[in-house]
Amino acid sequence: MHNTDKTGFVEDKMQKASEVYQENFSKKLVFLAVMSFLILFAVLYAGSVGSAQLSLEDVFLAIANKALPDVFSPPLSDIAQVIVINIRLPRILLALLTGMCLAVSGAVMQSLLRNPLVSPFTLGLSSAASFGAAMAIVLGPGILGAFFSDNQSSFLVLSAFVFGMASMVLVYGISRIKCDNSTIILAGVVIGYIFSAGVMFLKYVTNNEKLREITVWLMGGMWGASWDAVIILLPITIIGFLYIIFKSWDLNAMEAGDEVAKSLGVKVDTLRMAGLMVATLIASSCLAFTGVIGFIGLMAPHICRMIIGNDNRFVIPGSALIGGFILLISDTFARTIMSPVELPVGIIMYVLGGVFFVFLILKGRESRLY
Repeated sequence: MHNTDKTGFVEDKMQKASEVYQENFSKKLVFLAVMSFLILFAVLYAGSVGSAQLSLEDVFLAIANKALPDVFSPPLSDIAQVIVINIRLPRILLALLTGMCLAVSGAVMQSLLRNPLVSPFTLGLSSAASFGAAMAIVLGPGILGAFFSDNQSSFLVLSAFVFGMASMVLVYGISRIKCDNSTIILAGVVIGYIFSAGVMFLKYVTNNEKLREITVWLMGGMWGASWDAVIILLPITIIGFLYIIFKSWDLNAMEAGDEVAKSLGVKVDTLRMAGLMVATLIASSCLAFTGVIGFIGLMAPHICRMIIGNDNRFVIPGSALIGGFILLISDTFARTIMSPVELPVGIIMYVLGGVFFVFLILKGRESRLY
Protein backbone atom coordinates (compact mmCIF):
# COMPACT_ATOMS: atom_id res chain seq x y z
CA MET A 1 0.00 0.00 0.00
CA HIS A 2 2.86 2.24 0.90
CA ASN A 3 4.54 1.64 -2.48
CA THR A 4 1.26 2.35 -4.27
CA ASP A 5 0.92 5.70 -2.49
CA LYS A 6 4.52 6.55 -3.30
CA THR A 7 4.02 5.69 -6.97
CA GLY A 8 0.90 7.82 -7.10
CA PHE A 9 2.75 10.73 -5.48
CA VAL A 10 5.55 10.53 -8.05
CA GLU A 11 3.08 10.35 -10.94
CA ASP A 12 1.23 13.37 -9.54
CA LYS A 13 4.47 15.35 -9.33
CA MET A 14 5.43 14.36 -12.86
CA GLN A 15 2.03 15.41 -14.14
CA LYS A 16 2.29 18.79 -12.41
CA ALA A 17 5.80 19.28 -13.79
CA SER A 18 4.51 18.44 -17.26
CA GLU A 19 1.69 20.97 -16.88
CA VAL A 20 4.14 23.68 -15.75
CA TYR A 21 6.41 22.91 -18.73
CA GLN A 22 3.49 23.08 -21.16
CA GLU A 23 2.34 26.35 -19.61
CA ASN A 24 5.79 27.89 -19.92
CA PHE A 25 6.17 26.52 -23.45
CA SER A 26 2.84 28.08 -24.45
CA LYS A 27 3.86 31.37 -22.85
CA LYS A 28 7.03 31.46 -24.92
CA LEU A 29 5.16 30.71 -28.14
CA VAL A 30 2.63 33.44 -27.37
CA PHE A 31 5.47 35.87 -26.72
CA LEU A 32 7.09 35.07 -30.09
CA ALA A 33 3.72 35.42 -31.83
CA VAL A 34 3.03 38.80 -30.17
CA MET A 35 6.48 40.10 -31.10
CA SER A 36 6.00 38.94 -34.70
CA PHE A 37 2.70 40.84 -34.84
CA LEU A 38 4.33 43.96 -33.36
CA ILE A 39 7.08 43.82 -35.98
CA LEU A 40 4.50 43.50 -38.76
CA PHE A 41 2.69 46.56 -37.42
CA ALA A 42 6.00 48.44 -37.04
CA VAL A 43 6.88 47.68 -40.67
CA LEU A 44 3.54 49.06 -41.88
CA TYR A 45 3.81 52.11 -39.63
CA ALA A 46 7.40 52.84 -40.67
CA GLY A 47 6.38 52.59 -44.30
CA SER A 48 3.51 55.04 -43.83
CA VAL A 49 5.25 57.94 -42.04
CA GLY A 50 7.71 60.41 -43.48
CA SER A 51 7.73 63.48 -45.69
CA ALA A 52 4.98 61.85 -47.75
CA GLN A 53 2.28 60.41 -45.48
CA LEU A 54 0.72 57.16 -46.67
CA SER A 55 -2.07 55.01 -45.29
CA LEU A 56 -1.33 51.63 -43.70
CA GLU A 57 -3.49 50.04 -46.40
CA ASP A 58 -1.39 51.57 -49.20
CA VAL A 59 1.81 50.35 -47.54
CA PHE A 60 0.42 46.85 -47.13
CA LEU A 61 -0.83 46.69 -50.72
CA ALA A 62 2.48 48.04 -52.09
CA ILE A 63 4.48 45.31 -50.30
CA ALA A 64 1.94 42.54 -50.90
CA ASN A 65 1.56 43.38 -54.59
CA LYS A 66 5.33 43.36 -55.07
CA ALA A 67 5.61 39.96 -53.37
CA LEU A 68 2.42 38.36 -54.79
CA PRO A 69 1.27 40.36 -57.82
CA ASP A 70 -1.25 37.70 -58.85
CA VAL A 71 -2.98 37.78 -55.47
CA PHE A 72 -2.94 41.42 -54.34
CA SER A 73 -3.83 44.49 -56.36
CA PRO A 74 -1.46 47.50 -56.33
CA PRO A 75 -2.28 50.55 -54.16
CA LEU A 76 -4.49 53.23 -55.64
CA SER A 77 -1.66 55.76 -55.53
CA ASP A 78 1.21 55.06 -57.92
CA ILE A 79 3.56 57.18 -55.83
CA ALA A 80 2.90 54.91 -52.83
CA GLN A 81 4.36 51.95 -54.71
CA VAL A 82 7.49 53.89 -55.63
CA ILE A 83 8.04 55.41 -52.17
CA VAL A 84 7.47 52.18 -50.25
CA ILE A 85 9.35 49.74 -52.49
CA ASN A 86 12.24 51.90 -53.69
CA ILE A 87 12.88 54.15 -50.68
CA ARG A 88 11.36 53.03 -47.39
CA LEU A 89 11.28 49.24 -47.58
CA PRO A 90 15.07 48.77 -48.02
CA ARG A 91 15.62 51.00 -44.98
CA ILE A 92 13.02 49.09 -42.97
CA LEU A 93 14.60 45.75 -43.85
CA LEU A 94 18.10 47.02 -43.06
CA ALA A 95 16.92 48.24 -39.64
CA LEU A 96 15.26 44.89 -38.95
CA LEU A 97 18.28 42.85 -40.06
CA THR A 98 20.70 45.03 -38.09
CA GLY A 99 18.61 44.93 -34.92
CA MET A 100 18.17 41.17 -35.20
CA CYS A 101 21.86 40.49 -35.89
CA LEU A 102 23.14 42.67 -33.06
CA ALA A 103 20.62 41.17 -30.61
CA VAL A 104 21.42 37.57 -31.55
CA SER A 105 25.14 38.33 -31.50
CA GLY A 106 24.81 39.71 -27.98
CA ALA A 107 22.76 36.73 -26.77
CA VAL A 108 25.31 34.26 -28.17
CA MET A 109 28.28 36.11 -26.68
CA GLN A 110 26.60 36.25 -23.27
CA SER A 111 25.98 32.49 -23.34
CA LEU A 112 29.43 31.52 -24.64
CA LEU A 113 31.36 33.81 -22.31
CA ARG A 114 28.91 33.48 -19.40
CA ASN A 115 28.85 37.20 -18.76
CA PRO A 116 25.61 39.25 -18.88
CA LEU A 117 27.45 42.46 -19.81
CA VAL A 118 29.09 41.31 -23.03
CA SER A 119 27.75 42.48 -26.36
CA PRO A 120 29.21 43.60 -29.71
CA PHE A 121 29.35 47.13 -28.31
CA THR A 122 30.92 46.45 -24.90
CA LEU A 123 33.49 43.99 -26.27
CA GLY A 124 34.91 46.54 -28.68
CA LEU A 125 33.60 44.72 -31.76
CA SER A 126 31.72 47.83 -32.92
CA SER A 127 34.84 49.98 -32.69
CA ALA A 128 36.94 47.36 -34.47
CA ALA A 129 34.38 46.93 -37.25
CA SER A 130 34.21 50.72 -37.51
CA PHE A 131 37.97 50.86 -37.98
CA GLY A 132 37.79 48.18 -40.67
CA ALA A 133 35.05 50.01 -42.53
CA ALA A 134 36.88 53.33 -42.17
CA MET A 135 40.00 51.70 -43.62
CA ALA A 136 37.95 50.56 -46.60
CA ILE A 137 36.49 54.05 -47.05
CA VAL A 138 39.75 55.97 -46.69
CA LEU A 139 42.30 53.71 -48.34
CA GLY A 140 39.94 52.51 -51.04
CA PRO A 141 40.05 49.05 -52.61
CA GLY A 142 43.85 48.83 -52.61
CA ILE A 143 45.42 45.47 -53.35
CA LEU A 144 42.69 43.25 -51.89
CA GLY A 145 39.98 45.48 -53.29
CA ALA A 146 41.00 44.50 -56.83
CA PHE A 147 39.18 41.23 -56.24
CA PHE A 148 36.02 43.18 -55.34
CA SER A 149 36.10 45.80 -58.06
CA ASP A 150 32.56 44.95 -59.17
CA ASN A 151 31.10 45.23 -55.66
CA GLN A 152 32.80 47.58 -53.21
CA SER A 153 30.16 46.79 -50.56
CA SER A 154 31.56 43.27 -50.31
CA PHE A 155 35.01 44.72 -49.61
CA LEU A 156 33.52 46.97 -46.91
CA VAL A 157 31.82 44.00 -45.24
CA LEU A 158 34.99 41.88 -45.46
CA SER A 159 37.14 44.63 -43.94
CA ALA A 160 34.67 45.20 -41.09
CA PHE A 161 34.48 41.45 -40.40
CA VAL A 162 38.26 40.93 -40.39
CA PHE A 163 38.87 43.68 -37.84
CA GLY A 164 35.78 42.73 -35.82
CA MET A 165 37.04 39.16 -35.63
CA ALA A 166 40.51 40.38 -34.69
CA SER A 167 39.03 42.26 -31.73
CA MET A 168 37.13 39.16 -30.57
CA VAL A 169 40.27 37.01 -30.79
CA LEU A 170 42.21 39.56 -28.74
CA VAL A 171 39.49 39.83 -26.09
CA TYR A 172 39.08 36.07 -25.85
CA GLY A 173 42.84 35.52 -25.71
CA ILE A 174 43.30 38.06 -22.91
CA SER A 175 40.41 36.57 -20.91
CA ARG A 176 41.91 33.06 -21.29
CA ILE A 177 45.33 34.22 -20.08
CA LYS A 178 43.88 35.96 -17.04
CA CYS A 179 41.23 33.25 -16.46
CA ASP A 180 38.92 35.92 -15.04
CA ASN A 181 35.43 36.49 -16.40
CA SER A 182 35.42 40.16 -15.42
CA THR A 183 38.56 40.69 -17.50
CA ILE A 184 36.47 40.24 -20.65
CA ILE A 185 34.72 43.59 -20.23
CA LEU A 186 37.92 45.43 -19.33
CA ALA A 187 39.73 43.92 -22.32
CA GLY A 188 36.83 44.86 -24.59
CA VAL A 189 36.87 48.47 -23.36
CA VAL A 190 40.64 48.79 -23.85
CA ILE A 191 40.60 47.26 -27.32
CA GLY A 192 37.64 49.43 -28.24
CA TYR A 193 39.66 52.53 -27.29
CA ILE A 194 42.60 51.35 -29.38
CA PHE A 195 40.49 50.88 -32.50
CA SER A 196 38.69 54.17 -31.81
CA ALA A 197 42.10 55.85 -31.81
CA GLY A 198 42.73 54.26 -35.21
CA VAL A 199 39.47 55.68 -36.52
CA MET A 200 40.37 59.15 -35.22
CA PHE A 201 43.76 58.92 -36.95
CA LEU A 202 42.09 58.02 -40.25
CA LYS A 203 39.72 60.97 -39.81
CA TYR A 204 42.70 63.23 -39.24
CA VAL A 205 44.66 62.23 -42.34
CA THR A 206 41.81 61.92 -44.83
CA ASN A 207 40.32 64.55 -47.10
CA ASN A 208 37.14 66.51 -46.42
CA GLU A 209 34.80 64.36 -48.48
CA LYS A 210 35.85 61.09 -46.88
CA LEU A 211 36.06 62.74 -43.46
CA ARG A 212 32.39 63.64 -43.66
CA GLU A 213 31.55 60.13 -44.84
CA ILE A 214 33.36 58.57 -41.88
CA THR A 215 31.91 61.05 -39.37
CA VAL A 216 28.35 60.48 -40.51
CA TRP A 217 28.92 56.73 -40.65
CA LEU A 218 30.24 56.63 -37.06
CA MET A 219 27.05 58.25 -35.76
CA GLY A 220 25.09 55.16 -36.76
CA GLY A 221 22.23 55.41 -39.22
CA MET A 222 20.37 53.75 -42.06
CA TRP A 223 21.69 56.07 -44.75
CA GLY A 224 23.41 53.14 -46.44
CA ALA A 225 20.09 51.38 -46.95
CA SER A 226 19.61 49.93 -50.42
CA TRP A 227 18.43 46.72 -51.97
CA ASP A 228 22.07 45.82 -52.64
CA ALA A 229 22.81 46.03 -48.90
CA VAL A 230 19.77 43.90 -48.07
CA ILE A 231 20.73 41.28 -50.67
CA ILE A 232 24.25 41.05 -49.21
CA LEU A 233 23.10 40.84 -45.58
CA LEU A 234 20.13 38.50 -45.99
CA PRO A 235 22.05 35.27 -46.77
CA ILE A 236 24.65 36.08 -44.09
CA THR A 237 21.88 36.60 -41.54
CA ILE A 238 19.94 33.47 -42.48
CA ILE A 239 22.99 31.17 -42.44
CA GLY A 240 24.23 32.65 -39.16
CA PHE A 241 20.82 32.35 -37.48
CA LEU A 242 20.37 28.75 -38.63
CA TYR A 243 23.74 27.75 -37.21
CA ILE A 244 23.08 29.49 -33.88
CA ILE A 245 19.58 28.00 -33.49
CA PHE A 246 20.98 24.56 -34.37
CA LYS A 247 23.48 24.99 -31.51
CA SER A 248 20.93 26.37 -29.01
CA TRP A 249 20.97 23.18 -26.88
CA ASP A 250 24.77 23.38 -26.66
CA LEU A 251 24.52 27.05 -25.70
CA ASN A 252 22.20 26.06 -22.85
CA ALA A 253 24.80 23.58 -21.65
CA MET A 254 27.57 26.20 -21.91
CA GLU A 255 25.73 28.48 -19.51
CA ALA A 256 26.00 25.78 -16.84
CA GLY A 257 29.81 25.85 -17.09
CA ASP A 258 32.51 24.31 -19.24
CA GLU A 259 32.81 21.15 -17.17
CA VAL A 260 29.08 20.45 -17.30
CA ALA A 261 29.02 21.13 -21.04
CA LYS A 262 31.96 18.77 -21.63
CA SER A 263 30.25 16.04 -19.60
CA LEU A 264 27.24 16.39 -21.91
CA GLY A 265 29.40 15.90 -24.99
CA VAL A 266 29.76 19.53 -26.05
CA LYS A 267 33.07 20.45 -27.72
CA VAL A 268 33.47 23.59 -25.64
CA ASP A 269 36.49 25.24 -27.29
CA THR A 270 35.27 24.50 -30.82
CA LEU A 271 31.78 25.79 -30.08
CA ARG A 272 33.08 28.92 -28.37
CA MET A 273 35.35 29.90 -31.26
CA ALA A 274 32.82 28.98 -33.95
CA GLY A 275 30.01 30.73 -32.10
CA LEU A 276 32.05 33.89 -31.57
CA MET A 277 33.06 33.87 -35.24
CA VAL A 278 29.46 33.57 -36.43
CA ALA A 279 28.29 36.23 -33.95
CA THR A 280 31.07 38.53 -35.13
CA LEU A 281 30.25 37.93 -38.79
CA ILE A 282 26.55 38.78 -38.52
CA ALA A 283 27.20 41.81 -36.31
CA SER A 284 30.11 43.32 -38.24
CA SER A 285 28.40 42.75 -41.60
CA CYS A 286 25.48 44.92 -40.52
CA LEU A 287 27.69 47.54 -38.86
CA ALA A 288 29.57 47.92 -42.15
CA PHE A 289 26.40 49.43 -43.65
CA THR A 290 24.93 51.25 -40.64
CA GLY A 291 27.88 52.48 -38.62
CA VAL A 292 28.16 52.19 -34.85
CA ILE A 293 24.87 51.27 -33.19
CA GLY A 294 25.23 50.41 -29.53
CA PHE A 295 23.32 48.64 -26.78
CA ILE A 296 20.96 46.52 -28.93
CA GLY A 297 23.08 43.45 -28.18
CA LEU A 298 22.82 44.20 -24.47
CA MET A 299 19.19 45.30 -24.22
CA ALA A 300 17.36 42.74 -26.34
CA PRO A 301 18.70 39.53 -24.68
CA HIS A 302 18.11 40.96 -21.20
CA ILE A 303 14.53 41.95 -22.01
CA CYS A 304 13.88 38.57 -23.57
CA ARG A 305 15.27 36.65 -20.59
CA MET A 306 13.21 38.76 -18.19
CA ILE A 307 10.04 37.68 -20.01
CA ILE A 308 10.59 34.06 -21.08
CA GLY A 309 13.63 32.77 -19.16
CA ASN A 310 17.02 31.49 -20.26
CA ASP A 311 16.25 28.71 -22.75
CA ASN A 312 18.29 29.66 -25.83
CA ARG A 313 15.87 27.80 -28.09
CA PHE A 314 13.52 30.72 -27.45
CA VAL A 315 15.94 33.42 -26.32
CA ILE A 316 17.68 33.49 -29.73
CA PRO A 317 14.53 34.10 -31.85
CA GLY A 318 12.97 36.21 -29.09
CA SER A 319 16.03 38.46 -28.87
CA ALA A 320 16.07 38.79 -32.66
CA LEU A 321 12.45 39.94 -32.71
CA ILE A 322 12.97 42.40 -29.84
CA GLY A 323 16.16 43.79 -31.37
CA GLY A 324 14.57 44.24 -34.78
CA PHE A 325 11.52 45.92 -33.24
CA ILE A 326 13.53 48.32 -31.07
CA LEU A 327 15.83 49.42 -33.86
CA LEU A 328 13.04 49.80 -36.43
CA ILE A 329 10.93 51.94 -34.08
CA SER A 330 14.00 53.97 -33.07
CA ASP A 331 14.98 54.59 -36.69
CA THR A 332 11.42 55.59 -37.58
CA PHE A 333 11.43 58.05 -34.68
CA ALA A 334 14.87 59.37 -35.68
CA ARG A 335 13.86 60.15 -39.26
CA THR A 336 10.47 61.70 -38.44
CA ILE A 337 10.93 63.64 -35.17
CA MET A 338 12.74 66.52 -36.96
CA SER A 339 11.50 65.86 -40.51
CA PRO A 340 12.79 66.60 -43.10
CA VAL A 341 16.07 66.51 -41.10
CA GLU A 342 17.08 63.03 -39.93
CA LEU A 343 18.69 62.26 -36.60
CA PRO A 344 21.28 59.47 -36.53
CA VAL A 345 19.59 56.46 -34.93
CA GLY A 346 22.82 55.85 -33.01
CA ILE A 347 21.97 58.88 -30.86
CA ILE A 348 18.57 57.42 -29.99
CA MET A 349 20.15 54.07 -29.10
CA TYR A 350 22.73 55.72 -26.81
CA VAL A 351 19.90 57.36 -24.88
CA LEU A 352 17.81 54.17 -24.69
CA GLY A 353 20.84 52.07 -23.81
CA GLY A 354 21.91 54.44 -21.05
CA VAL A 355 18.45 54.46 -19.48
CA PHE A 356 18.22 50.68 -19.71
CA PHE A 357 21.66 50.23 -18.18
CA VAL A 358 20.66 52.40 -15.21
CA PHE A 359 17.53 50.27 -14.86
CA LEU A 360 19.62 47.09 -14.71
CA ILE A 361 21.92 48.61 -12.10
CA LEU A 362 18.96 49.64 -9.93
CA LYS A 363 17.53 46.14 -10.16
CA GLY A 364 20.73 44.88 -8.58
CA ARG A 365 21.25 41.14 -8.36
CA GLU A 366 17.91 40.39 -10.03
CA SER A 367 19.42 41.61 -13.31
CA ARG A 368 22.39 39.22 -12.87
CA LEU A 369 24.87 42.02 -13.51
CA TYR A 370 26.70 41.19 -10.29
